[in-house]
Order: sequence, then structure tokens, then C-alpha cells
Amino acid sequence: MTASFQATEASRLRSLPKAEVHLHLEGCFDADTIARWARAEGVALPRAQEDLFKFSGLADFLGFLDLACGLAATPERLAQLSYGLAQRLTDNGTGYADVIVNPTHWHAWHGRLSAMLDAIDGGLRAAEQDGLTRVGLCVSLLRTQTADESIELVELLHAMRHPRVVALSVDGNEATAGRTGPRFAEAFRRAGQHGLRRTVHAGESSGPEGVWDAVNLLGADRIDHGVRAIEDPALVRMLAERQIPLGICPTSNLVLGVYPSIEQHPLERLRQAGVRVSVNTDDPALLDASLVGEYALCRQAFGWTDEVTRAVAQTSIDASFACADVKRELLDALQRW
Repeated sequence: MTASFQATEASRLRSLPKAEVHLHLEGCFDADTIARWARAEGVALPRAQEDLFKFSGLADFLGFLDLACGLAATPERLAQLSYGLAQRLTDNGTGYADVIVNPTHWHAWHGRLSAMLDAIDGGLRAAEQDGLTRVGLCVSLLRTQTADESIELVELLHAMRHPRVVALSVDGNEATAGRTGPRFAEAFRRAGQHGLRRTVHAGESSGPEGVWDAVNLLGADRIDHGVRAIEDPALVRMLAERQIPLGICPTSNLVLGVYPSIEQHPLERLRQAGVRVSVNTDDPALLDASLVGEYALCRQAFGWTDEVTRAVAQTSIDASFACADVKRELLDALQRW
């Protein structure tokens, strides 16, 4: 593949109208920012700056998130990070994004969720005023939290009714936390009652059982990852029949060792089985991923035509929690691509 072809391909994919639905604010720190803030706070980094993002696995990666987020201790830093996220999205031609933020990682903001969301919102509003990508926030539980803590978060979000917040999420390491669906069922039920959408990390470090719980116990509108559903044909059929979309992150799954190669990744098998799939970056700065790059990777590995690419982009828009007007605008543009 020539450099000229790659540049043309990247330009076409940048112009593709699309949304991103599986992306963490915690994963948008660049190494320079982390190093600069760490020096200012007198915090030692776990590795040399040039090796900062070389993770040994999911547990190492999640521990690093706590360190990085702990450095964003001021409203100015949170706003700066949020603006940079919107710039990254715009650079990839993303028309809208649902961005996950997990308050447990942000130690300096514990007990101050309203102020934290306002700081993030300040950066995103400034970005939107500058014509950058529109963003909704999915506030996430951590799997190790208790049932009472999960209900407390949902009721707090309901009381706040922050206009930037569109959904309740749950993330974290399924393999170490064990089965958590029953613990959070009541919180997710209340979230639905209060008008919040529901998105659930499942089928990454857990097998198909996590996806079953996400649907049956948590009422998930969308599954984040979900790739290990491929191990259960009955689950694949259910996802296809009920049209529950998966927000899949190929590079993340490769870097964090869920699959050894893109050729062995089940994304295309899920798509061909009728499951609605989108491609996403998960933690783009930490994993060196871009949305344009994810589409290019899939087109090369799976032989996606423009027709398939357009269909996956349409799923990303349909599966997003954007308002109807934004969806209509993006879908109209997609038909012209």
C-alpha cells in the first residue's frame, strides 16, 4: 500500500460522517501533559515518559488511569483535557461522540461531582463554540462499587439533571470484579426510569455471561466491547434479533491482549451474523488509536467496501445518544458520502 493511497484513504475516512460511542475521557491524556502535570505535582511516573503507555495488560492500564486522572486536580486542567478531546474528535471527522467519564478515577474531585461535570462541560462548550465536535457524557460506575453507591450515583445524577449527561455506564475489569450485573440492576432500572440511557462494558475481560447480564439485568441500550459474545451462538442470535449495538474497539482489544491479531478478532463475524457493530477508539491517546485508523484497519483486514463502511458508520450514528436533530444531520450527510 503506497503512501499516496494511504493518505487518500485517510482523507476519505476523515470525511465519512460518523459518531463515536465508546471513548473514555480518562484515555485522552497525552504523555507530555501527564509528565508536565506530574512534575508540577511532584508525582513520580511509573516508567520513563517514552515508555509511559507500554502496558502489561488491563490491570496495569486501569491502575495507570487512576494516576493520570489524579493529576487533573483543577477546573482549568479538566477543561483543557475536554477541549483537547473535542479537537481530537474533530481531527478524525467525528460528528458526535458519547464520552464515558468514571468519577472514581478522578481522586481530586471525589464528593464534587457537580463541580467536576461543570469543569468538563466548560471545556466542551468552548470547543463547540469553536465549531468542534459535539459531545454527550456517559457517567460510569466502577465494577468494584457497591449497590448502594450505584443507586446513590443515579439519584445524584437525577437530582442534578446536568444537560451534558446522557447516560449511565459501568466499566472496569470484569475478570477481577466477578459478576456484577445483579449488584447494579436496581441502579440501572432507576436510571431508565429517570430518562438516562444505559451502556454497559461487557464481553471484554468477561465472557458471554457478562453480555447476557448487561441485557437481561441492566437493560443495556448499547454494549461497550461485547466481542466475546461470539463464543455463544445463542447470544449472537439474540443480539442480532434485538438489534442491540456493540461499540467495538479493535486496537484496544489487540493492545490489551483480548485477541492476538486483527485476523482473529471477531468483529467481522459478528457483523456478518447480523449484529449491529460500530468501531471506536476506547482510550485513544493511551492506546495510540484514532477513529480514522480503526476504519482503515477494518477495511484492510476484513475487506470492507464503501457500502459496508457506510453501514458501520450509520450504526455508530443510530447507536449514539445524540439528539434527533444531530442524528438526522449526520445521517443526511452520510447518504451523500
